[in-house]
Amino acid sequence: MYRHIYFIGIGGIGMSAIARYYNAKGFKVSGYDKTPSPLTEALEAEGIGVHYEDNTEFVPKDAGSTLVVYTPAIPKDMGELVYVQENGYRVIKRSQMLGEITRGQRCMAVAGTHGKTTTSTMTSHLFAASGEGCSAFLGGISKNYDSNLLTAPNDVVVVEADEFDRSFLQLHPEVAVITSMDADHLDIYGDEAHIRQAFKDFASQVSGTVIARYGLDITPADTQARIMTYGDPEADFYAEILPDGHFNIHHPGGVIEDCCLGIPGWVNIENATGAAAIALTYGIAPEKIREALATFSGVKRRFDIQVKRPDCVYIDDYAHHPEEISAALSSIRKSYPQMKMTVIFQPHLYTRTRDFADGFAAALSKADKLILLDIYPAREEPIPGVTSEIIFKDVTCPEKVLLKRSELMDYLADEKVELLVTVGAGDIDRFVGPIAQMLK
Repeated sequence: MYRHIYFIGIGGIGMSAIARYYNAKGFKVSGYDKTPSPLTEALEAEGIGVHYEDNTEFVPKDAGSTLVVYTPAIPKDMGELVYVQENGYRVIKRSQMLGEITRGQRCMAVAGTHGKTTTSTMTSHLFAASGEGCSAFLGGISKNYDSNLLTAPNDVVVVEADEFDRSFLQLHPEVAVITSMDADHLDIYGDEAHIRQAFKDFASQVSGTVIARYGLDITPADTQARIMTYGDPEADFYAEILPDGHFNIHHPGGVIEDCCLGIPGWVNIENATGAAAIALTYGIAPEKIREALATFSGVKRRFDIQVKRPDCVYIDDYAHHPEEISAALSSIRKSYPQMKMTVIFQPHLYTRTRDFADGFAAALSKADKLILLDIYPAREEPIPGVTSEIIFKDVTCPEKVLLKRSELMDYLADEKVELLVTVGAGDIDRFVGPIAQMLK
């Protein structure tokens, strides 16, 4: 029986949720991460040991009673990972661990190349706020609960189903929403056809109902589950926007009238429709769903309003794929049509920059001004010829500037911004607090 769970890459959003889960269950939990962050500080405050040096001295020495969980974002030659693989420890990926946790439970999963974090966090809130309750493993920090983990005594578990490294194929949900199936992670999948096939494989593992965004290619040939759709007036579930900005959610059983959402943006109303579809399919009462949507506070780094004054608005968003960026900027533009929109973007990964340079340029051209930073490499080594310049040269917005990360704050100090948006999945989040402080 394992007494100690050791995490290599414990500061990742998915890893930290599992670490918190086992810590709450009374296991001895500790782990490694590359750099301190607000998330690792929170873990330490909860009694979880975290260190920041690749040093096998920190690995628990009893291999028989220690389970090691690692993230695929860790390099294969990382010292601690090699050590546990060679010294008799049971070593599993994060996705396998999540699969083991959810096995035998009523799993409500949200998959998609974008939209899944907000939709899964909304879904968990609908269960929690309605009184039904759920455990939840989220890909972002819920503002309602200030955590990426929820726990409950029942057997319902809400999971963000991540397509990276085919992780979501470890899950066998009862109900699943699929928000999008765009090309991404081509370093793993090779081409768009293979990522689409992975989503079809995921759908084949759903036992009850697949709720796909209207227009996605999920057919009865792909799954024995019932297939329903959302997000379009022709779909089973769709939102009808009312003149005051509220909305009705139409569903097969009727209409949830006069809903309002605690956060702005059309894209979030669509996400709310997907979340409501899961809740209705499960059996949560429509009036409870309406009440819960109104109290949803959002997710950190998802359409996250940091500053809001008549003369200055600052929004931070995790968008890091062209389709996500396009949707986010369109939604922000609709909310603040009269303000000059300055966008700061940090590309994430050399492979993603290479594969989607044209798409990034088109999406970022929606800005009035672009400030483009260097690529954040994460787990990757540089690729010759792949720099932010391959995006920058094709951006057509009226103003654009290419900056190093170290130059950003000095540059902003001299800028008069009206509507500022930071987007990216790297370490651009380290700038959010200082930028908000400066604007305030």
